[in-house]
Amino acid sequence: MSAQTLLPRAQMDQKYCWRLEDIFATDEQWETFYQETCQRARAFSRFSGTLGASVQSLKAGLDEMAQLLWQTEKLYVYARMRRDEDNANAFYQGLADRAASLNVELGSELSFVEPELLGIAPAVLDDLLTRGAAELRVYQYYLDTVRRRRAHTLDAAQEKLLAMAGELGEAPSAIYSMLNDADLNFPAITDENGQTVQITHGRFIPLMESADRNVRKAAYEGVYTTYGQFRNTLAATYSSSVKSDVFFAKTHAYGSALLASLDGDAVPQSVYDTLIKAVRAHLPEQHRYMRLRRSVLQLDELHLYDIYTPMVKDSGLKYTYSQAKELVYQALAPLGDDYIAVMREGVEKGGWVDVYENQNKTSGAYSWGIWGTHPYVLLNWSDTLDNAFTLAHELGHAMHTHLADSTQTFLNSQYPLLLAEIASTTNETLLANYLLKTLTDPRQRIYLVNYMLEQIRTTVIRQTMFAEFEKETHAMSERGEALTAESLCTVYRQLVCDYFGPDVVADDFIALEWARVPHFYRAFYVYKYAIGFSCALNFASMVEQGAEGRESYLDFLRAGGSDYPLELLKKAGINLAEPDTVEFCLNRFSVLLDQLENLLDS
Repeated sequence: MSAQTLLPRAQMDQKYCWRLEDIFATDEQWETFYQETCQRARAFSRFSGTLGASVQSLKAGLDEMAQLLWQTEKLYVYARMRRDEDNANAFYQGLADRAASLNVELGSELSFVEPELLGIAPAVLDDLLTRGAAELRVYQYYLDTVRRRRAHTLDAAQEKLLAMAGELGEAPSAIYSMLNDADLNFPAITDENGQTVQITHGRFIPLMESADRNVRKAAYEGVYTTYGQFRNTLAATYSSSVKSDVFFAKTHAYGSALLASLDGDAVPQSVYDTLIKAVRAHLPEQHRYMRLRRSVLQLDELHLYDIYTPMVKDSGLKYTYSQAKELVYQALAPLGDDYIAVMREGVEKGGWVDVYENQNKTSGAYSWGIWGTHPYVLLNWSDTLDNAFTLAHELGHAMHTHLADSTQTFLNSQYPLLLAEIASTTNETLLANYLLKTLTDPRQRIYLVNYMLEQIRTTVIRQTMFAEFEKETHAMSERGEALTAESLCTVYRQLVCDYFGPDVVADDFIALEWARVPHFYRAFYVYKYAIGFSCALNFASMVEQGAEGRESYLDFLRAGGSDYPLELLKKAGINLAEPDTVEFCLNRFSVLLDQLENLLDS
């Protein structure tokens, strides 16, 4: 039997495709906007030397900067999402490259702004901000952030040089993306129905969830054997990415790449370290979970390809895309009628969602968009509970974007990555709680509790393991140690042993998992999943308690990125300076594990 094949993009049903024409009606319109933006960017130098002259000149310069940042992002968002529809499409590869290059060029043109602002005598700048309080109010957070980073900002010439080098710094990520999404081909295997199926990024996890252990093992080994063929290339690519992070951190006088990354959100390293410390303290509970899984699956050895399959088979928890949409609308009802109405309109008629996998489409799922246009969601749909949760997750991002964009200016709507995962995982938590309340079939309840455990394991515990990997690999580079395929596999295998415990076989295949994690090319991003999920459990509880908690949460979403992340969370009732938020999440893992053991014994 021939392998199942994916349709080319042109043959996809437009009913299930997003509507990028809402950003640019045609590619020609994009080109015109691109040329106008290039000219405007190259004229920005006229503001050099004027920012401290008066309130009016400062506002004019900041207004033009914000406009250019928006225009450049709009160009890139459209081009990149067009490329994501089909990564083999050379035309959109070219548009995305041109937009990325323009972004680097703009960074160079804007590079004098922060040094010039910091060159203004503090008393003079304070006077400008006092006299222009009303006119400059929308830039208050931005200006405060600039002043806070005074010790890490170089002079204008040096900042311009570093900005010009930005495209080189992005090269490892671009190379990895092309290899991973366009050039890498996984083998075909026989599924549990005896059909020949080619492994793809979108099909990998469903295959790993198969009840047939031979299918799981074949998919697992097929994927990692493929990555293993490129292990040295992938190691060199990742090593270059780490070296880039270290270089830019050092040039800006940070003690480490980790500190440089955290400083963008004004997050102390204690938050990062406390997360790792808390998760490590609770690892015996994950080890207990692994022992239970091995016992329930009746396995002599538990391998990493055994950790995704449900403990209960044939639960019936399968959802078509249409069914999943209705389920999500019902589960998110505690967020209010207005929230649901806007979301439903966007999904059903607004062109928000790109649903199904096609040839060369970017793997996984995400939500993106540009201020002034509605948000977008990319999916690679299959009829699983996991995909229903993914839909709720990405719509959380989309609604966060919608509410922030509708309330804030462009600059202040741009919530940072630390906050970006909170709305998405709050939606997931509300969906999980809804299902737990409404499902009555014992086998389905076992399946769901197992699923909820997996959500915490993969979103909090696993991402913290990734965070440790990033911390160690960057520290190795900063110590002058080589990042080779062998050294990366050694570090990763040890983390797997620590996190999964003695009941899981840490084989040569899983030691290569670092090679298939695209988030490692956005250094120190993954810890934010763990923080976001922990915050989400608290927010979901607040929302379910009634109108006061709901409005506090929605106000948090509307605030976008108008203040420091920890401050916005504190205003909403969550204090990340204390370990309580993460501890609450990890304690829930223990409670759910107790529930699962009781359900299995009953």
